Amino acid sequence: MSTPNGVMVRTAATESGRRRSTVWPTLRAIYIIWYRDVLRYWRDRTRLVASLAQPLLFLVVFGTGLSSALSGAGGGAAIGGAAGAAAGLTYTQFIFPGIIGMSVLFSAIFGAMSIVWDREFGFLKEVLVAPIDRSAVAIGKSLGGATQAMVQGLILLILAPLIGVKLTLGSVAALVPLVFVLAFALSAMGVAIASRMKSMQGFQMVMNFLMMPMFFLSGALFPLSGLPAWMTVLTRIDPAAYGMDPLRRVVLGGAGLPSFALDKMGLTIFDNVLPIVVEVVILLGFGIVMLAIAVRNFRVRD
Repeated sequence: MSTPNGVMVRTAATESGRRRSTVWPTLRAIYIIWYRDVLRYWRDRTRLVASLAQPLLFLVVFGTGLSSALSGAGGGAAIGGAAGAAAGLTYTQFIFPGIIGMSVLFSAIFGAMSIVWDREFGFLKEVLVAPIDRSAVAIGKSLGGATQAMVQGLILLILAPLIGVKLTLGSVAALVPLVFVLAFALSAMGVAIASRMKSMQGFQMVMNFLMMPMFFLSGALFPLSGLPAWMTVLTRIDPAAYGMDPLRRVVLGGAGLPSFALDKMGLTIFDNVLPIVVEVVILLGFGIVMLAIAVRNFRVRD
């Protein structure tokens, strides 16, 4: 004869066993979804080459054109004050970290487009009905998009010698986690939005509406200091700004630009320069929030 306590113990043990039985399948699903996205990216060499066209266009055409225009105003002085001029900083060199961030931004957000494709072709439905936690889809897609965007951004480092930016081994090692955190935050945001989209046209429209303001307000093309009050507020609520600023500090700091000149261009809150660690924590927190929203969207989906 079973007692109520015995029934409760068996029920708790059963539930605990069920949770343990889904942990490894869920982890394996995360790996498979990540691996599938990375493999598709690696095999699509045309996409890899084409995705470099826009960053190169901004860097070569936009950067060279404005660099020539700013040379009459002192070039480096117009960008980073007296320290920028003393270091011989050109506008092309100034926007180089921003172009890396731009490549990460576009690649990470558009990487979530595969969710809409998978939904239209039925693959997503098969994954959602599998005996795994639906969070695996959001986590796997976010990590897959982050990996693609990180590789896309780091590839641009080969252009550094061509524009006169000297990178040290230490600066490159520091860039890898910074680029990944930025890619993860933006990829998670893209997954959170894509999880609610039912058509490719709707996803592209929303992304185009969000990406360009995020890019232009991130400080990729101009310093974030000395802006009008309304624009200062917008730049501080732009998550991409907290990823662009550390990239610029590491790249240009490794190239020899003094730290006080970088602080003048950097992100400040109430006139206090944010440390890189704080910026990374803010960006990572934003990514975790976006990932939680994506997980919830997949779990409540029919």
